[in-house]
Amino acid sequence: MQQAVPIFQDRADAGVKLAEAVSEAGLSDLADPILIALPRGGVPVAFAMAHRLGLPMDVLIVRKMRAPGDPEIGIGAVVDGRIPRVVITEEAVRGLSLPPGYLDTERHHQIAEVERRHRMYFGEDAPDAHDHQGRDAIIVDDGIANGGSIRAAIEAVRAMGVASVRIAVPVAPARLVTTLGDEVDDVVCLSPVDNFSAVGAFYADFSETPDQEVMQLLKEARRLQRMLQ
Repeated sequence: MQQAVPIFQDRADAGVKLAEAVSEAGLSDLADPILIALPRGGVPVAFAMAHRLGLPMDVLIVRKMRAPGDPEIGIGAVVDGRIPRVVITEEAVRGLSLPPGYLDTERHHQIAEVERRHRMYFGEDAPDAHDHQGRDAIIVDDGIANGGSIRAAIEAVRAMGVASVRIAVPVAPARLVTTLGDEVDDVVCLSPVDNFSAVGAFYADFSETPDQEVMQLLKEARRLQRMLQ
């Protein structure tokens, strides 16, 4: 049943609580784990986990393709990579009457935004500098609404040739947690909710995570990892 009041103070609080659950589930003891955050909201969650668990983290840039007139409805996603990966949510597209050419226009718009953010977050790093072949990938976000972005991320990390794929999130629809559990090696979700409304309903502070914060947390995560090596 959906909580009547927020259960996380902010994304950092959710990350601390999620780190405890991940530790209890044994994910931090995998052979070669890495936290892969989905920006922007997943980055402060993953950073709190990385700090708590002493794990490395990286960012996988995923941009939701939005329905016309309602940006909360996802019709697909674009994922960063040497060649950007586009995943269309066919079920969502079938349920909408899209204007001619809308999918192509939205795809190009989101690819351009992925490339912009890549340059901002990573400078001149090539996308394949963030491949994690052979590692145990733990995909982290601040929550899951309809699963479009997380499924695109799953496809992307699988294409890297990772050893395993797991998901760690504070909140998601219960039915989606069950479905995703059949698609990956494991799912850790603190609050699987039956009557799900929106991710932000479970946070007291769900203010937007700016690009500057993402960049600062990435820099700090790299510094902490160097100290642990």
